[in-house]
Amino acid sequence: MPSELLNPHAVAQRDAESSARLVLRGIFLNAVLAAVKFAGGIFGNTYALIADGAESLLDIFSSALVWAGFRVAARPPDADHPYGHGKAEPLTGLVVALFIFVMAGWIAVHAVREIITPHEGPAWWTLLVLAGVVLAKLRFSRRLGTAGEVAGSTALGVEALHHWSDAMTSAAAFIGISLALWGGEGWETADDWSALFGCAIIAFNGRGMLGKALGDVMDSAAPEPFEQAVRALALSVPGVRALDKVRMRKSGLTHLVDIQVRVDGDLTVRAGHDIAHAVKDALIGSAAHRISDVTVHVEPMK
Repeated sequence: MPSELLNPHAVAQRDAESSARLVLRGIFLNAVLAAVKFAGGIFGNTYALIADGAESLLDIFSSALVWAGFRVAARPPDADHPYGHGKAEPLTGLVVALFIFVMAGWIAVHAVREIITPHEGPAWWTLLVLAGVVLAKLRFSRRLGTAGEVAGSTALGVEALHHWSDAMTSAAAFIGISLALWGGEGWETADDWSALFGCAIIAFNGRGMLGKALGDVMDSAAPEPFEQAVRALALSVPGVRALDKVRMRKSGLTHLVDIQVRVDGDLTVRAGHDIAHAVKDALIGSAAHRISDVTVHVEPMK
């Protein structure tokens, strides 16, 4: 068995560091896009791009929080944190999920202000800028989402939604500017209306990610298929006759398991201990389940 399977904390540390590097790339992407958006918004006379640029600047701050969270989560267990520092990962995801709602509200307020304030129509070439922004954001969002699924990271999933939200506001601005250019006089606020519509989409999707981050922080139960897989693995250990309670909670990029196994009541204490140790080794040694610690309670079979 590979040594890294016997040390799940090392695997989690590796994944956290890899995720942190990916978030840093997102920060660089946001910095570049912010400059492009500001230039396009100022010279192309469209508030939608300026608002997008301001959002990208604030995204750098939120991504920096996620990066810091992964750096903390990558630390190994110590005397003060015997279960590791994994909670830092969903906590930063929670902060960013809340940040998404704040940004949606901020853009909505300013979009309404632009709607009621007469202004000139946008330049046609801003569509090219927005098309590039949408493609870049969607591509990076998909990359973050895939990495989040592989690593089991809530924070990366939220960060992927954040980049997807940016793409949606830019896509909404693209549609709005297209309508403004097509409609001509009287349609100058079309991009502002589209930005307002995009905020509603962002808030709706942000609600789901907020719930997931809260679930991780509040130690919600693991999904039923995951629990059944853990039960099947424990039952496959020789000497395990049945299972009682199986409780699991997510801690960063790994899971903690508390399980009760039933064994032959006539076994010696040492034999029961050996079975419990075999259950623990089997669960921790399964790379597919990402389990970092197991507490096994042995009960006699009546």
